[in-house]
Amino acid sequence: MALTFYGYPPCDTCRKAKKWLETEEIPFNEYHIVDHPPSKEELKKWKEQEGLEWKQFFNTSGKKYREMDLKSRLPKASEEEILEWLSSDGMLIKRPVVTDGESVTLGFKEPVFEEKWKAY
Repeated sequence: MALTFYGYPPCDTCRKAKKWLETEEIPFNEYHIVDHPPSKEELKKWKEQEGLEWKQFFNTSGKKYREMDLKSRLPKASEEEILEWLSSDGMLIKRPVVTDGESVTLGFKEPVFEEKWKAY
């Protein structure tokens, strides 16, 4: 079974993560996060599975995050608003997102990938 990789091709972090998976010969299906952002259901499932905070899902250094002033809006936002933002605009999501359906990683840190995906 292959991992699911949501990435943005011009993103350096996504390219590093993809290269790591390829070097480790870990199979994955790649999705362009802008064209195919994760669904509300997937996002909610990942949050619960990993015990994450919604803020961790956001690309806080992204242009779109700043343009929408999400730093000030996020603390007051409802879960439904947050899910709507994330599921409708892949540029708001911290990337890459890698999942096997049971577990998920946001962003790329080699030690985290070693721990989560090495044995895949």
